[in-house]
Amino acid sequence: MILSGGGTAGHIYPALALADELSSRKVDLLYAGTSSGPELHLASEAGLAFAAISSAGFDRARPLSLLSSGAKALKGVFQAMGLLRREKPSAVVCFGGYVSVPVGIAAWLRKVPLVVHEQNSHMGMTNRFLASRAQFIALTYPKTAGLPSKLKAEVAFLGNPVRGSVQDADSSRARALFDIPDTAKILLVFGGSRGARKINQATVAALSTFLSKRDRWHIIHGTGQAEYDSVMQDVQEVFERSPELQSRYHALPYIENMGDVLVAADLVVSRAGATSIAELTALGKPSVLVPYPYATDDHQTTNAQALLALGGARLIADSKLAVPEEGYTSGTDCVETSPYRDTLLELTGDEQALKTMAERAATLGKRDAAAKLAEAILELARN
Repeated sequence: MILSGGGTAGHIYPALALADELSSRKVDLLYAGTSSGPELHLASEAGLAFAAISSAGFDRARPLSLLSSGAKALKGVFQAMGLLRREKPSAVVCFGGYVSVPVGIAAWLRKVPLVVHEQNSHMGMTNRFLASRAQFIALTYPKTAGLPSKLKAEVAFLGNPVRGSVQDADSSRARALFDIPDTAKILLVFGGSRGARKINQATVAALSTFLSKRDRWHIIHGTGQAEYDSVMQDVQEVFERSPELQSRYHALPYIENMGDVLVAADLVVSRAGATSIAELTALGKPSVLVPYPYATDDHQTTNAQALLALGGARLIADSKLAVPEEGYTSGTDCVETSPYRDTLLELTGDEQALKTMAERAATLGKRDAAAKLAEAILELARN
């Protein structure tokens, strides 16, 4: 099989989860992606053979950029055609991102069974384009906006594959890494692999009040690489005033062992990307979701709706993350009205509410999504 997806972790992690499942069934795999995207590092780290395919996105505000991206995509089609001719795959599975376009087109032209997996509640532009050329379309949400109305492909609601490293993680490893006792509670805050400035700002603004009022709680904060230095500079102001709080705050630019940390967490703050929600629900974790406001068609807000309707999460709009105008923080209560801080204090002060949210989140989880997707692909290939 050839797997393809790139640009963001949201396209890559489900592909890697499927790769784990297919590998366990003795399927030979190759990952097709760009040489400049995170897929090269992540796929290689997972031990997958990798083929670089030319591709590039375009800026909708600059229509002429479509010419250069189109030229790269055309080059990528020829590269992918050669790859398929050499490897003779039984099927090609595309997860989205610009690189999936030339790989999917090559599969269609060479009449190789094409599978499209859509992670979000609103089908992305790449997957919409490939859907009419696919034999099988797997959805994460039963009601997926943007799905073309006239399709020859079989469409199935299978969920979003979650990595085994997350499902089989060990909370004790995370506690040992940060020296957090078993009796303590953990609030995990992260904004995706690149971080989220508004979430970071709101967290630092609420830091002193939260740690002062919740003495059993530790915070593990994934700031994102680009934000780490700024965050650490500003939290230092907090700890200069209240040094006794510092031992319960743990910041990292990137959380390598995310599975262990997620399993250990008692409450999670994150964006509402498809992979984050799939992992939260697979593990049954209560969460405060802050959808990325610039996601295409606001799909992160739509992603969160099913979990909100069940009562497994709270939602705070990015615009409601009140922070001081002069920077991250200038005092313990520098923001008079903070829905973010107040929501954290409310939930962490009510263990029954957290337990109920966790149970309801788990009802939406699909721990077997990778297995079901693998079975569907193998059946397609056999036929």
